[in-house]
Amino acid sequence: MRSRLMATCMAGAALAVFGMAFGPADGRAAAGDDVFGPLPADTATLDAYKWQNRPVLLFAPGKDDSAYAEQMRIFETARAGLAEREVVVLSDTAPDVGGALREAYGIDGFTMILVGKDGTMKLRDHAPIPAAELFARIDSMPMRRREMRE
Repeated sequence: MRSRLMATCMAGAALAVFGMAFGPADGRAAAGDDVFGPLPADTATLDAYKWQNRPVLLFAPGKDDSAYAEQMRIFETARAGLAEREVVVLSDTAPDVGGALREAYGIDGFTMILVGKDGTMKLRDHAPIPAAELFARIDSMPMRRREMRE
């Protein structure tokens, strides 16, 4: 069994799955589709998102982890805000196999990481955070403030 990584891009009110290379041109789902699919973690790279999206990385000990489930519920109810801020959610719920992102960030247990459009880590937490807190952090970033002015 390979580690699983799920990449979803919040686009309007729809969720879209990115393909193996995690690039926007890699088979985006049709508008209106809500699609989640597992992808091998060892192919994950954040380079395709740099300067385009703000990745939120969710790591959990398993799909049934209560913190993971709570954070996903929060994200489901905050789709419009995530889309407005160009957030991409990447989930890895199979720690037994490892994975490039899990190793790069030294993950143990539930962890949520916000990565800015510049590719640097902006927030790391080991408990689910409310959407308002995530949005406040994003909205305080210089690049986001410029986006809001334009």
